[in-house]
Parts: sequence; structure tokens; C-alpha cells
Amino acid sequence: MTLYEELKARGLVAQITDEEIIDLINNGKATFYIGFDCTADSLTAGHFMALTLMKRLQMAGNRPIALIGGGTTMIGDPSGRTDMRKMLTKEDIAHNAACFKKQMEKFIDFSEGKALMLNNADWLLNLNYVELLREVGACFSVNNMLRAECYKQRMEKGLSFLEFNYMIMQSYDFYYMFQHYGCNMQFGGDDQWSNMLGGTELIRRKLGKDAYAMTITLLTDSQGKKMGKTAGNAVWLDPNKTSPFEFYQYWRNVGDADVMKCIRMLTFLPLEQIDEMATWKDQRINEAKEILAYELTSMVHGKEEAEKAQNAARALFSGAADTEHMPTTKLEAADLTDGSIGILTLMVKAGLAASNGEARRLVTQGGVLVDGEKVAAPTASFTAEQLTKGIVIKKGKKVYHKVTL
Repeated sequence: MTLYEELKARGLVAQITDEEIIDLINNGKATFYIGFDCTADSLTAGHFMALTLMKRLQMAGNRPIALIGGGTTMIGDPSGRTDMRKMLTKEDIAHNAACFKKQMEKFIDFSEGKALMLNNADWLLNLNYVELLREVGACFSVNNMLRAECYKQRMEKGLSFLEFNYMIMQSYDFYYMFQHYGCNMQFGGDDQWSNMLGGTELIRRKLGKDAYAMTITLLTDSQGKKMGKTAGNAVWLDPNKTSPFEFYQYWRNVGDADVMKCIRMLTFLPLEQIDEMATWKDQRINEAKEILAYELTSMVHGKEEAEKAQNAARALFSGAADTEHMPTTKLEAADLTDGSIGILTLMVKAGLAASNGEARRLVTQGGVLVDGEKVAAPTASFTAEQLTKGIVIKKGKKVYHKVTL
């Protein structure tokens, strides 16, 4: 099976601009890039598919370019957004970019000649606006840009001229790297198709040479949320933001309908093994979820942490009291009032609810347990003595959190 056939079999190929892509990647002749705008100080599970794709292509002899969006982050990608992104300072962006680099090195071999890590701030921030308009702006049709999928969600509420420039900036990235680094291909999620076409067309119009683009199918869960978000919070690759246990639990708890799709797209298990797993039913679906969670946690945090997370998760599912590797919130005496703290405040401090109102709703619906006992009322509280020993809050069927004083 060729690399392209494997990507298709794993459900990763959404669209390609040209059939030439197939021969290029199969023969290890692609120098390709994927962009990562550094809007936070950690990559998320939503970036995970891009990182594993880069790894697959590099293993076949292709050369990846991990493009840190130090310049484009100052504008903000409107794709999939109903509002404008938060404006970050140059200092924030530089810090986030440095954090990205450390995490990417776990997946990509950046040794001599095998891969590059670039930052588009190095060329975008030095552009002369009038020169850019004359060199690049004339190649873009405003009519076509307004029809682009990446702008549609913003048109009703208002699309700023700042964000309208994002497609031009992303296209210029490809144009610049094609000339200076031999980058002949770009990859991204299928929500980036319009932006990616802009880059390939710019190269062809300005240079008269061929460049290519391929989009991958974005993974969604059964609720239709983008991969990497659960209960409104991002699932981070940084263990200080999402612990290895929480990361494991996220994948252990994917929907039954999604588990095999996730295994195909994200793991490096042989397709023959995955095809056999696809026949599993009933309780064996949980076994498949464990395999998915272990494989991905091992890739991000190492085998030792994956084994710890798996053992802790199995203990919880069996009702055992081993909470050593459970996510934990440590309270201070100042967090208590008259020696105790209410369940609503406690859940907010533990990150189990975004507000007292959300916590109240969860409690009244019977979805909160403390040390195995259902919390009877939103007025329930816990003393310093109880918290010193440590309590375990269970939210819903699958979320566990330890709180200590």
C-alpha cells in the first residue's frame, strides 16, 4: 500500500488540488508546510491530527515545514469563528511560539535536512504595505474572497478589514516559502481550503510554476464539536494545563461511533489490526477506547505516563479508591468561609463548572457525587477536616476530580 492509499484508507484525505500530489508524497519528494497560529501557550488535541500527519509524511521521506504563525497570529484567522479573536502582543506571541516548538519536537525530527521550523513573523512583519498590494493584491478577486467558506460565518455579524487580510497573508506565506525553501505543497484542515487555494493560485500566477495543496478531514465527535474541545475547555498537550490522566480520560471517553475513526486517523497501528478491531462489539468497544487512549497518551506524554493514566482510569472504573494520578485541585485556607466551602464554589474552583449557575444545574439534575454519594442539594458544603483528608468529586458518568486542602 502506498502512502497516499494509506492516507485515504485512514480517512484523512478531504480534497487535493492536483493528482501530481500522489506521486510526490509517495516518492518522498514533497517539501510541505502546515501552519500553527500561536494563540495560546500550548498546542491542543485539535493540532494533534496535523502533527501525526506530518510524522507520517516525514517517515515516508517527505520534508515537513512547521510554520509558526508569529505574523498571522497578529491578524487572526476568521475561519470557523463567529467573533474576532483576542489581539495578542508581540511578547505573548513570541512566548507562545517558543512553547509550540518544544511540543512539536516530540513528533517531528528537526535534525539536519529532515524538517524545518520557521516563523512567518520573519517575513510578514517586514513587508511594505504598498509593495504588498502591488505585488500580491492584484492577484486576488474580492468577489471570490467574499464567497470563501472561511468568511461566511463572519459576514452576518461583521468581518473586520484586519481579518479580511488573513487569506492574503497565508497565501503570501506559501509564495515566500516556495521561493526561499523549495516548499511545493501545503496541508491543512478542510476548513482551510479557500485560504490554501489562494496560495497555490498566487504561485502559479506570479511565478508560472506548480504548487499543490491537500486538505485533511477534520475529526468531529458525535456532538459535532471540533476535536480538542470537551465541556467548553480545550484539551491541551501541555501536561501542566491538561494532565496525562485528563488527556487519557478524554480519549477513553470518546463516543462509541467515533472511536474507530479516531484510531484510524490518529494512531500508527497497522490498518490490518484496525480493520479487525472494527468488528468488535459491545464490551470490546471499551477495549478499543482504552487502546486509543493509551496510544495517544503515550505519543504525547510517554509510555510511563500512559501506563499510570491507564491504571488510574481502570481503578476508577472498577470503583477502587486509588486517586494518585487523578487531576487534583489544592485549596488554601483563604478559599474557605468559616471553615467550610459550598459545593457550587468548590466546583468552579476545581474547573468542573464555568459558573455557580452551571454548577447548581448539575447538582439539581443529580449529576454530582462526592466520595460516591450523590450531592443532595446545591447548598451542600464541606469542612476543612473533610478537605484535609481529600474528597473526590464525580461529575456525570466519567469526570473525576480530587480536591484537597
